[in-house]
Amino acid sequence: MPLALAALTLAAFGIGTTEFVVMGLLPTIAHSLNVSIPHAGYLVSAYALGVVVGAPLLTLAARRLPAKTTLLWLMGLFTVGNVTTALAPNEPVMLVTRFVAGLPHGAFFGVGAVVAAGMVPAGRTAKAVSMMFLGLALANIAGVPLGTYLGTTLGWRSAFVVVALVGVLSLSAIALMIPRQQKAAPNGVRAELAAFRRRDVWCALGIVTVGFASIFTVYSYVAPLLTEASGFTSASVSYLLVLLGVGMTVGNVLGGRAADRALVPSLYTALASLTVVLVLFALAAPMKVPAAIGLFAAGVAGFSLGPIMQTYVMSKAPDHASLVSASVQSAFNIANSLGAYLGGLVISAGLGYTSPVWLGALLALAGLVLAVVITTTTRRGQATVTPSVPPQPQPNHREGRERTRQAAPGIGCDSNGGPIRRADPAA
Repeated sequence: MPLALAALTLAAFGIGTTEFVVMGLLPTIAHSLNVSIPHAGYLVSAYALGVVVGAPLLTLAARRLPAKTTLLWLMGLFTVGNVTTALAPNEPVMLVTRFVAGLPHGAFFGVGAVVAAGMVPAGRTAKAVSMMFLGLALANIAGVPLGTYLGTTLGWRSAFVVVALVGVLSLSAIALMIPRQQKAAPNGVRAELAAFRRRDVWCALGIVTVGFASIFTVYSYVAPLLTEASGFTSASVSYLLVLLGVGMTVGNVLGGRAADRALVPSLYTALASLTVVLVLFALAAPMKVPAAIGLFAAGVAGFSLGPIMQTYVMSKAPDHASLVSASVQSAFNIANSLGAYLGGLVISAGLGYTSPVWLGALLALAGLVLAVVITTTTRRGQATVTPSVPPQPQPNHREGRERTRQAAPGIGCDSNGGPIRRADPAA
């Protein structure tokens, strides 16, 4: 893999850290800003809303710029968003700064995925994309625990200062390591949005939303699951989240390799594996050691979907890869919100802290069924469409004979009735 991919991995590490670290700092932030914890939870929603809005808008706005220039501008906006978050004096201002920090998220991964794929031969594109997303997994292993530790010991603002520094380092790495990109073709907005007229693109984004909703139904409530259902102490949760992050890293690498070998079969396998793993995790949750193993396996199965889905959606509109790739991040964050909402519903209904895991298994199964139906229907549709070949004109011998009789002196006909001029004897 090209060393330049490390610049994208570092940027993804910073993005993943700022997205998830706020969840562990909610009590500290709420106390500092004098608001309730549920009120502070709107900071998570503000970031997710920024991702959903920014992914298509910023990708379209940067459509005429070279990809490297776009990445630099996006990472600059990310850095500004985190600096202003660290300086936010109250919750309303912080809601705005979190929204701003989320704006470049989807567009960066959309453009970054195209840049990563362009650095390697065709058969290794998914692996290259997975190397960028490796930064997200590493954020859950190191970035989020470190940010949470700094935030609880030195104050929550210190966590965002560190993330901003990662943004500055990422800017330097992109400027120095990413090769210069050609200027993008000047497509109009209408031409870019033409990708969303394709049924395949919407179907693929639907699979992303349902598949990842199954993951976030579980991840959103993993802390109370481990303490209330499995019996772990609150202090143990941080170590278990590191274990989850390791599983995510392994899954990300495996998913990238599988997608390069066979994209659609690997999509089936990932969703089927996630369904089985979540069922086993739900059954094992009351026992500590099996629960820890199940948590690791859920990380592997869940994050293997990342590079697979990113590559699958890009394949549906290769001429608009940046825009549809960025839209995956919008779908990803919609799935995040949907999974958290549905998981909260089943817990509030009194079904227990393992109920989100069972619901996640059902959603993963629904994603698998949806994937099979959509891909099978698409293949059948392609098989029934055969290129129309215009009929070849057949020689008309009667017409040929008629032309023979009407030909002027010195003109004959070939075997198909066409005129042949004979040589003039007087010449």
